[in-house]
Amino acid sequence: MTEACTDRLDALLAHFPVRAQMFHSGALCGITDFSAQDDSGQLHLVRAGSLDVIHQGLPKQQVTEPSLLLYPRPQARRFVTAAQGGADLACANLRFAGGSGNPIAAALPDLVCLPLASLKGADGTLALLFDEAFGNNCGRSALVDRLFEVVLIQVLRHLMETNQVRGGMLAGMSHPKLRKTLVAIHEQPAREWSLEGLAEVAGMSRSVFANSFRSTVGSTPGEYLQGWRVRLAQLALRQGRQLKMIAVEVGYGSEAALSRAFKAQCGMTPREWRQALDTER
Repeated sequence: MTEACTDRLDALLAHFPVRAQMFHSGALCGITDFSAQDDSGQLHLVRAGSLDVIHQGLPKQQVTEPSLLLYPRPQARRFVTAAQGGADLACANLRFAGGSGNPIAAALPDLVCLPLASLKGADGTLALLFDEAFGNNCGRSALVDRLFEVVLIQVLRHLMETNQVRGGMLAGMSHPKLRKTLVAIHEQPAREWSLEGLAEVAGMSRSVFANSFRSTVGSTPGEYLQGWRVRLAQLALRQGRQLKMIAVEVGYGSEAALSRAFKAQCGMTPREWRQALDTER
């Protein structure tokens, strides 16, 4: 099972890596507010203590055991802990390559809250992370940042193995047959995929595949393929690549064909999208 999960994530993380940077380790006491800023997410690991998590307009959430709270997108919230002693946390900012277009961040719910004990095989990683985060060893920050990234991968594995995500890419990656097609799309975006070819990869009939894909992932196979290609094109545009080369690499025979698909997906042409990105910077 572990090997299959790694295969499901390889192409995703190769194209859209996630980088973590710890910004806090130690006790949080009283009230701590987090604002929704820029396009980064955050991962909080609660080593000890309890806290209340408050989001505007939602019921209060109580954390009473060692847990993690994953916010893949910016979201304002308040952590409330005891004024004395509080709770011990290690926290990191998460930078998803591609920003808001990152398919991993987009596939996750607004908040993932899990007891640390539920992460199969993560005991060693978490023990080392906490030892380093709360210690003062040479190279501590660089090591802890990488360990946060490892924990995130373990969270993604856990969500897929336990089918905790309903709808979207991760739901498809949890499906025993559809995941084969998704991996094929991720690894070979430039291939001239047909509905029959994608169904064959899944080992399903054309009609059953099309219906299962739409009901599980929430889009048609063709829509998903176009969305993946456009995300790769956006990533290449961020890197300053030439549009002609990008078109070939993501499966379109010409700049015009890419521009049509890009505009259908994003509401603007690649050049307009790049200009808007430059303005934001």
